[in-house]
Amino acid sequence: MLTKVYRFFEYAYLIIAAFFAYEAINNWNDAPNRAYLFIFFVILAVFMFFFKRNFRKKMEEQNRK
Repeated sequence: MLTKVYRFFEYAYLIIAAFFAYEAINNWNDAPNRAYLFIFFVILAVFMFFFKRNFRKKMEEQNRK
């Protein structure tokens, strides 16, 4: 049950990254500084996805042993 929750939050980070990418594209011409901030959040969200995924896999491996 707990791994399903972790997996949900992993993919929630990808959804958040997609939203911030959309916002960065929309703000690119009007407010470039704000677009750069959204790009930073995209990178951060993708990093968090891979970090959480790695952490979950390590926890699953420990539980098997």
